Formats: sequence, C-alpha cells, structure tokens
Amino acid sequence: MDRKNEIISEYKDWDTLVSIIIPCYNSSKFISQTIESVLNQTHQNWEMIIVDDCSTDNSVRILTEYIKNDERIKLIKLEKNSGPAIARNRATEEAKGRYIAFLDSDDVWLPKKLEIQLKFMSKNKVSLCYSSYYLIDETGIETGLFITKEKSNYDKLLKSNFIGNLTAIYDTEYLGKQYTNNVRRQDYALWLKILKRIDEANGILEPLAKYRIHNKSISANKIKAASWQWNIYRNVEKLNLIKSMYYFMHYAYYGLFKYK
Repeated sequence: MDRKNEIISEYKDWDTLVSIIIPCYNSSKFISQTIESVLNQTHQNWEMIIVDDCSTDNSVRILTEYIKNDERIKLIKLEKNSGPAIARNRATEEAKGRYIAFLDSDDVWLPKKLEIQLKFMSKNKVSLCYSSYYLIDETGIETGLFITKEKSNYDKLLKSNFIGNLTAIYDTEYLGKQYTNNVRRQDYALWLKILKRIDEANGILEPLAKYRIHNKSISANKIKAASWQWNIYRNVEKLNLIKSMYYFMHYAYYGLFKYK
C-alpha cells in the first residue's frame, strides 16, 4: 500500500460513525450547552442519542427544537423514571456507531475532543480511551483540573477511577456493545468490567472536556460517594473484606489529591 492509500485507510478508520450517549433528566438549564459542544466538534460523523428519563422541566421542548434542525440528534423517552444506567443501556441498544462515547447532560466537550481521541485510538489500536478534563461551576467558570493517567488497568482502576465518564470512548469492533449494571457509579463499574477483558485502557493527558460540579453532582457528596465505592468493591466486584479495605484506602488517599 502506498502512502496515499495508507492516509486514506487511516482516515476512514478514525472517521467512522460515533454514537454519543446522553441521559437527560430535568436538564433544561444546561442541555443546550451540552448539545452545542457536540455540534461544534471538528469531527462531524456522529449520532447523538439522548434518553429522557421522564423530565418534568422544559428539557424535552428544548431537545425537540434541536431535533428539528439536525437529523443526527435522536430522542428516546422512557416510560418511567429509571436512572442513568437504564437510560445509557437503552441508548446503547439503539447505537449504530462503531465508537460509543458518553456525555452527561450538564457537561461539555472541547471542539477537538472527538477528533483527537479517534485519531489516537485508530493510530494506537486502542479499544477504550479517555482524557483529562477541566472542572467548572454552575456558571461555567473553571475551578480545577483533573489530570488523568496515561494507562489504566483493572488493579489501578480499583484504587481510583481515572476515567471520567464525559471523556470515555470505546470501540465496539473490539469490545462489542457494553452494558452496565444499574448501580450507583455505574460508569465506574463499566470500566472495571471492560478492563477485566483487556490489558489496559489508554488516556490522553490533554484536557478535552469540562465536568460541571454542582449540588446534584456525585462529587458534591463525598460520604455518599464513598459508600457507593464500597458497594462496588463488595457487591459488584465481589472482593473479599481484606481486598476491599486495601483498595478503599487507596481510593481515600487518591481522593485527597484528585484535582488540581
């Protein structure tokens, strides 16, 4: 294969359709910013699957207006409030893209997020990819920075979750479609599930997204987050008491220095 054909082959690989999964519940305050951050991506070969979890605010009205103007945006309405795990799994069922990416309805992506990650995944044959990200408050002001790790495996991830859900992309060609348990911190449980199958996931140190911290964020309640972490160890991963305590001590330590 000559260089021209190599370039074309590589381009076709990373330019494959991406399915972007967004659960939505009473997100009218931020959902427009989330959608706009996808519309502004330099990589435009995507479908956006938004699953509304019985919102009682104006979320559906806002989403309907976007759908009128862009056929790539799809809306699924759940019949009863079921939580983000069910919403994400429902969207995964409908996803048509080779790559599946996750974004919450109050977070945003930087413009080159998809382009950078997809090229990285294609070039390095990576099946699960993530990146660093900024922290923002409710008004969008940057308040911190999370620098991820370049590589994560199952053991490392048990000690601390270095994979921000809003930055994660996985390749269904290698992993198939992945569904998560209906538990708290279901995204974390999903990464652990995947890392039982592959040697490692790969991170990009450059921040490619913005994670919003507000009163409804899991990160805003450390005690609840700790109890959910313990539940993952004991009831999802089925670790014994000694191992659970070992990893929980690492989790607590890393939690003190997680953000800059």
